[in-house]
Amino acid sequence: MSVAERNLILDASAAPTERAPALRLVGALLDVVNRVVAVLASVAVVVAGAVLTHEAVVRYVFQQPADWQDEMAVFLLVGATFMSAAYVQSRRGHVAIDAVAELLPAGVDRVRRFLADVASFGFCTFFAWKSWALFHEAWEDGMVTHSAWAPPLWIPYSVMSIGMTLLAVQIALQILEVLLSDREAA
Repeated sequence: MSVAERNLILDASAAPTERAPALRLVGALLDVVNRVVAVLASVAVVVAGAVLTHEAVVRYVFQQPADWQDEMAVFLLVGATFMSAAYVQSRRGHVAIDAVAELLPAGVDRVRRFLADVASFGFCTFFAWKSWALFHEAWEDGMVTHSAWAPPLWIPYSVMSIGMTLLAVQIALQILEVLLSDREAA
C-alpha cells in the first residue's frame, strides 16, 4: 500500500470525527436556543391564558366586549406551538405510534425511524420555505388581520417561519448524527 493510499484511507476514516465537533457545536447552540424558546413559549401560554381570562371577565362581568383578546391569544399560542417544536423534537417528544416499533426487529425499526426523520425533514423544510414566503408577502404588502385591532400578519408568519426553520435544523442534526454514527461504526 502506498503512502498516498494510506493517507487517503486515514483521511476518509477521520472525516466523521472531524465533522463531529462542528456538529456538536451546532447542536449545543441549538440546544441553548431551544431552552430559551421553551421558556418563552411557556410564558406565552400563560399570558394567553391570562388574556382569555381577562376577556371572559370583562365580557361577562362588566358587559364590555373587546375583540383584541382572541387574536392576541391565537398569536401567542401559534407562536408557542411553532417556536417550541424544535425543543420537543430534540427530546423526541412528538406524538409517535409505538405499536409498529414493538413488532419490528431493532434494525428494521431503526431504518423506519430514520426514514420518518428524512420525510419529516422534507416536510418541515418545505413548510419553513412556504412560511418564509408568507412572511415576506405579509411584510411587503403590509397585510393585517380583518379585525378592528388589525395587527400585522407578519408577526405570526415570522414566528411560524422561525419555528419551522428551527425544527428543520433540529431534524437535520438528528439525521446527521445517525449518518455519522453509522459511518464511525463501519
